[in-house]
Amino acid sequence: MEERVEGLWSDVRELNLGTTTEIEHLHNPPTPLCFLRDFVSQNKPCLISNATTHWPALSLWPSNSYLCKALKDSTISLHLTPNGRADALTTFTLPNNKNSLTCFASAFVKRMPFDRALNLIATKTEKKGTVAYMQQQNDCLLEEFGVIAGDVAAEVGWATEAFGCSPEAANLWIGNGESETWWHKDHYENLYAVVSGEKHFLLLPPTDVHRLYVKEYPAAQYTCDDDHDLESGELRLELEEPLRYIPWCSVDPYPSPERRGREMSLYPRYFNGPKPFECTVKAGDMLYFGSTELIDHLLLGECRPSMWFHHVRQTPDSEGKTIAVNYWYDMQFDIKYAYFYFLQSISLPSNDPEKAQHPDTEDYKKQQVLQIPIGEQED
Repeated sequence: MEERVEGLWSDVRELNLGTTTEIEHLHNPPTPLCFLRDFVSQNKPCLISNATTHWPALSLWPSNSYLCKALKDSTISLHLTPNGRADALTTFTLPNNKNSLTCFASAFVKRMPFDRALNLIATKTEKKGTVAYMQQQNDCLLEEFGVIAGDVAAEVGWATEAFGCSPEAANLWIGNGESETWWHKDHYENLYAVVSGEKHFLLLPPTDVHRLYVKEYPAAQYTCDDDHDLESGELRLELEEPLRYIPWCSVDPYPSPERRGREMSLYPRYFNGPKPFECTVKAGDMLYFGSTELIDHLLLGECRPSMWFHHVRQTPDSEGKTIAVNYWYDMQFDIKYAYFYFLQSISLPSNDPEKAQHPDTEDYKKQQVLQIPIGEQED
């Protein structure tokens, strides 16, 4: 079975996606018919240049002074981590200071005036102990940045016509070069436009789900004792109570030299398989990547990812920030979701020695986190 699944990775590239690491590049926006026929129906990504040249934001938003003046009365949600990785895997040291485990870490979120938040993002200091990112989502372009929402389009006209609906949400993202987004998937058709700076995407099709070794990790969140000194204050990681688990991708595509050998031995299907598609989205460009949906949530009552995966890094502009707007359009179910649901239900061997030796049960999960013998657990 494993050989047949691995063969699928090559087949889908040879028959549909292409055998290089590049995605198709359109130099101008497509017609609704072309977009629907050549990309949406085939669940195929594309990079579109000159997609937002009519937006006032392209000339206005690179200026920090313009943003601070326009948003001087706005309070926004700022997400903070010690390493620029929110909603990502990290190492948690247990209270006994002798053992550690890998957990899914969420950012510390602080409401604050926009100008202070932008200063935390764009200013580099040697004492800086946190990495800040405006990444609230949930239609935050209107909810938190409504004053400047008119500087961009409310929807993408040719996409709206192709999908037959307006976007469910529009989100604004402002970060710096230290922010990095772990392999994940969203819940909608995604159109991602860069306004300032650059975004560097890695993309994997849904056929490659087994290459990212999705497994459940205990959830944790960063907290801060002194949120009045976020520039140099230390963030502390705490496991959520009651304990819960998040299914998440295990693979770090850019491991440090010291960790690379271990990562390659744990996740050979990723490092030895076809290279991910790569795409740099610059100001004025828009990236489309296919629909995503938590289909298992609908069918099984579980939260398992399906469809296109993406990992993102970014390069800031001359004033220290990267800005992007993305539109989430609702997706439609069709036969390809049944195919991919079936594919991800296939179980392949794991290279994790701990997982190979122990059953994936609640008792064992609790033992992993609490580091106590199963027989001594409290009822």
